[in-house]
Amino acid sequence: LATLIIKEELGVSDRACVVQITENPYLQYFCGLKAFIIDPPFDASMLVHFRKRFPADVLNQVNNVIAQKVREKQSPPEDQQPPKMDGNDEGDDQQRQENKGKLLVDATCAPADITYPTDLKLLNKAREKSETIIDELHQARGRGHKKPRTYRQNARKQFLSVAKDKRIGAKKMRRCRRQQLGYLRRNLNSIDRLSQETGLGILDRRQYKELLVISEVLRQQKWMHVHRIRRIDDRIVSISQPHVRPIIRGKAGAKTEFGAKISISLVDGISFVDRISWDNFNEGIDLIGQIEAYRERFGCYPESVHADKIYRNRDNRRYCKKHKIRLSGPKLGRPPKVTEANALALKASKQQARLDEIDRNAVEGKFGQGKRRYGLNRIMTKLAYTSETAITLSFLVMNLKRWLATLLFFFFQRARMLLFQGG
Repeated sequence: LATLIIKEELGVSDRACVVQITENPYLQYFCGLKAFIIDPPFDASMLVHFRKRFPADVLNQVNNVIAQKVREKQSPPEDQQPPKMDGNDEGDDQQRQENKGKLLVDATCAPADITYPTDLKLLNKAREKSETIIDELHQARGRGHKKPRTYRQNARKQFLSVAKDKRIGAKKMRRCRRQQLGYLRRNLNSIDRLSQETGLGILDRRQYKELLVISEVLRQQKWMHVHRIRRIDDRIVSISQPHVRPIIRGKAGAKTEFGAKISISLVDGISFVDRISWDNFNEGIDLIGQIEAYRERFGCYPESVHADKIYRNRDNRRYCKKHKIRLSGPKLGRPPKVTEANALALKASKQQARLDEIDRNAVEGKFGQGKRRYGLNRIMTKLAYTSETAITLSFLVMNLKRWLATLLFFFFQRARMLLFQGG
């Protein structure tokens, strides 16, 4: 865990992280070594196994402990004790604490390290990998056998004739996709015939996984080509990372992003990762669960919830009204007409909405900090669960920095008090 924290804090690759630990005695002490060693303590490939040993749910437990430590420094200890529940509704109502604190929620996408996918580019990549598998299976048969024809040179020329054009017509693009589909279907048929002679056991695990992904890519692309549409469920956009899905965000800079969608909640600068999904989802349905998680962590409901428009559906408004939680944003329906009687109330409501938007900037800033400083703008890990570990670890390191800043603040405050008392 110390090694993964060092890597996220330094913002380096796995190999550079091992080099830094080898050269720095302070980092070795942080990792738990008793004496300085000049040889690398482990190989860079071991960081993949380190991430597998720390799944996202385990890191969330560590993150909750860190958040509790920070809250103990920021507020009195008696405010942090959760109320004791008797298990019935009457006891809950009597012992329930009053609402305290602000809960900020939002969602974003953590893009994966893949090239921008297009149907033509994906088909060409699948065709090239299928040709490599054919070469492997044909070599296993030995001499005296005729190699299946793949027409790889013609397929490559036809792909480049379209890929290098600045402006591609719809008919030309559709014709090129049909040609690549034909080559890919022919290659998969050749692989089926070769596998009857040699079997697929000679392929390594990576090639066998790629063969399964290529077959699904052919099915999806053929279905979209026949039906003349550009959308299909569970669409594969990367052969090396088939778990990555397109996430429609509607942002000005990037309408579609490719990676994991994450939903977080922010409390006093401490972030909690509530959900990580490779499929697109409506983050508005997570609000009730996030409020209940807040109550479980801190023993009371929040006084206010700051969220954007997608969270303000009727179910969430009804839930917040039931528990006396103020949900940011205007009320549903037509705005009331301004009169002398309600002018001051409407002005105060408008000012409160403005303050709520200002408070919500903190969660946007947390996303900016993670993407600019801690690598959330491009997840370099390749597996689905190691990517989830890297995402959760980024927020954990940001919380550790928050804890360190809190400790330093109290240290210098205490030193200042002692200095004035001594004077």
